[in-house]
Amino acid sequence: MSREMKDSGVEWIGEIPEDWDVKRIKHAVVQMGSGTTPNSDNSNFYDGNIAWIQSGDLYNTPIITKTSKTVTEQAIQRCSALKIYHKPYIVIAMYGASVGNVSIASIDACTNQACCIIKPNDNNNIDYLKYWLEVCKTDFIRKSVGGGQPNISQDKVREQTYLCPSPTEQQQIVHFLDRKCTAIDTAIEKTKKSIEKLEEYKKAVITKAVTKGIDPNAKMKDSGVEWCPQIPEHWSVVNPKALFSQRTERILPGDKQLTASQEHGIIYQDEYTKATGSRVVAVIRDFSILKHVEPNDFVISMRSFQGGLEYSEKRGCISSAYVMLIPNTKYVYPPFYRWFFKSSKYINALQSTSNFVRDGQAMRYSHFIQIPLFVIPLTEQKQIANYLESKVNAIMVLIQKKQMAIAKWEEYKKSLIYYAVTGKIDCRNEVI
Repeated sequence: MSREMKDSGVEWIGEIPEDWDVKRIKHAVVQMGSGTTPNSDNSNFYDGNIAWIQSGDLYNTPIITKTSKTVTEQAIQRCSALKIYHKPYIVIAMYGASVGNVSIASIDACTNQACCIIKPNDNNNIDYLKYWLEVCKTDFIRKSVGGGQPNISQDKVREQTYLCPSPTEQQQIVHFLDRKCTAIDTAIEKTKKSIEKLEEYKKAVITKAVTKGIDPNAKMKDSGVEWCPQIPEHWSVVNPKALFSQRTERILPGDKQLTASQEHGIIYQDEYTKATGSRVVAVIRDFSILKHVEPNDFVISMRSFQGGLEYSEKRGCISSAYVMLIPNTKYVYPPFYRWFFKSSKYINALQSTSNFVRDGQAMRYSHFIQIPLFVIPLTEQKQIANYLESKVNAIMVLIQKKQMAIAKWEEYKKSLIYYAVTGKIDCRNEVI
């Protein structure tokens, strides 16, 4: 059936059905409120039996069934701003990176000051209101104040535009969106699981190639090395000092500052900022605390126990908290070790060298040399490196295609919700 449309008077909403009302959120609710954070110095206020919602609990959580933290009855009694809200109600994040995130709570709980509780009145469907608030997220962000930690106030939530179809049509819209979004979410979840399998396959390919070689007919022998018991017969075990020495040079004239990243490797700081949008702290005075890095060096970063032992193709300088390894090119083909140091077996071996992971210590050369390495013919190292370059690139192409598919599904879902809650998709024929 066709329907007449009218201008909503709001630019980002555009036209809406003629029989819909344009109101404010405050006209659709019976209760709004927030909470606070009890004094963290009082141990009697936390780990109780009352759920306490924080903005982080709203991340990718359509329905809140539990919270990461709880408070006690004593906290409720002593903190006048803490109030228990009774299910069901909507929670919207008002501060920080999660601003505008929305969930429905299916538990009785109180909140901190970064969350706003919204309980709709009898004429408004809670699921419809949640979908509407999801559409408003971009508008909330646009209206937020503050630089590093943007925030919105309860007053801005109250005064936010709200489109109000009849209760029956709200229910039809919810039924349509639940059905469609469930199908989209299922497709996204399946795609994410296939990406996880490809990531695991990639790790297995790398680990097998760098610890067993790529010749399926190669004879194996006992290595005597706990972290890698079997190696090809023509490989030998060696102390890491024979393959990598430690670079101790301080910054040299003309060195440009580098940063270590597990995602991007060793890159210049301005390149890192451009690639990620994140800034890094640059040294502008005491340059003596920086160390020199040469191309083909490997950098032991503080996250090396997680696989952050990074290969550098650039000349420059980096924090003195890191350790540089100089490869002995008589025995080392650096691109091979770029893969080797990312293998899961080697990373696990690093983690076992001491208690430095648990103690929060940075990884040092003394940890690195505790893990025996292998002398492998240079020609074979090149073959393995070339094989992995080709194999892993092919896997990454598949992963990127699936990530693009997820992005398209998510964008489609956002568009679908927008068009449904603004009446541009007519859901009146939806059978409930």
